[in-house]
Amino acid sequence: MTPRVCIIVPTVNNHEELSVALSGLINQTYSNSEIVVVGPSSDKGRSVADGMGVRFIDDEGSRTRADACNVAISSTKSDLVFFTDDDVIVPEDWVARLVKWFERREVAGVGGPNFAPVDESGIWQRAIDVSFCNKFFTIGTNYGRKAAGELEEVSQLPGVNSAYRRDVLEEIGGFDEGAIGAEDVMLDHRIRLAGYRLWSDGEAIIWHRRRGLNRVKKQIRNYGMVRVLSSKKYPELWNWSHSLVSTFPFIVILCSAAFLWGLANGGIAWPDFWDISLATVPMGPERLAVHQFPTLVILYNAIAWCGGISGSSPSRSPLTIFLSSAVSYILHWNYAIGILQGRIRIASGSDGLQIDDRER
Repeated sequence: MTPRVCIIVPTVNNHEELSVALSGLINQTYSNSEIVVVGPSSDKGRSVADGMGVRFIDDEGSRTRADACNVAISSTKSDLVFFTDDDVIVPEDWVARLVKWFERREVAGVGGPNFAPVDESGIWQRAIDVSFCNKFFTIGTNYGRKAAGELEEVSQLPGVNSAYRRDVLEEIGGFDEGAIGAEDVMLDHRIRLAGYRLWSDGEAIIWHRRRGLNRVKKQIRNYGMVRVLSSKKYPELWNWSHSLVSTFPFIVILCSAAFLWGLANGGIAWPDFWDISLATVPMGPERLAVHQFPTLVILYNAIAWCGGISGSSPSRSPLTIFLSSAVSYILHWNYAIGILQGRIRIASGSDGLQIDDRER
C-alpha cells in the first residue's frame, strides 16, 4: 500500500505565486496525497485555494511559519508530511521521487536542492542563486546542496523541499514555537538528537524564486539573527563558520582604515601609481597597509568566482558568476549584521519572536 502524503504550504500575502505552486502540486504523478494551504483566514490565498479545490486551514493567528505549520500538522492525518513554500514551481515527479526513499526504514526525512527558475529570473536573482550555491562560501549552502550520490545523509533539509515521517514529527513535538528563519534548522537538529537520520536526493529539485536584492538583504540579516538566537537554545548549531562570517564587517572596516592610513602617510608614490613594483616606496607599515587592501579584494573575488563556477546553480553564466562576488559581499555583510542584532537582543533580554512573518 502506498503511503498517504500531506503536503503543507504556508502562505502569507502571496496569492499570485501561490496559484503557480498549487498547479504544480495538483498535477503530481503521485496521487495518494492531500494538499493543504495554511495561512491567515483573511488572506487572499484562501480564495485561490478554494478556487483550485485545495483545503485551506486557518493558521489560528500564528505569527510565524513554524506555528502555522504546527497548526497544519495537528489538523491533518497522513503517513508522510511534505513541506514547501508558496513561491515555488514544482516538478510533476517531486512527491514520487521523495516518497520512494521512505521504503528504507533509516530514512526519517528526505529533501532536495532548490534553485531559481532560470527562465523566470532577472539577472540579479540569477546572480543571487549563484551566490547561494557557492561551493566555498557558507551563505545559503543548504539552498543548492546536491547529494554526492543517489542519496546522501545530511544534517539539515531545506524547509522549501523536505518530507518527514509523521510519527517522527509528532514524537519530537513539531517545530519550535515562535521560530522563524531557523525553524527548519532547529526541527532537523531535534530529529537527529532523537536518533533519526535525514537524507538528500540531489535530483529532487524544487524551483524556488529568489527575492530581489533589497529583500534578500533583509532575509539574510534575519538568518544571521535567528542563527544566534537558535544557537542560544541549541549551542551545537553554532560553528566556526558563523564566527568567521560575524567578523566580516570588522575586517572590512579595519582593512579600509589601514588602506586610507597608508595612503595618507606615503604608502604609495602617486606619480608611480601604476608602477606595480612601487620601487620608489620603501617597504614598511605604510606600504603594507596600502598593499593589503587590493590583495584581499582580489582574493575575495577569486574565491567567490571559483566557488560560483564550481557551485551547483543552473544560473551559472559568465555574467552571473562575475556579479555573484558582489552579491556574496552583500550577503556576508548582512548576515554578520544580523548576528550582531541577535547578540544585542540576547544582551537586552529580548530574544523571543524574531520578526513577524506577516511583514515579509
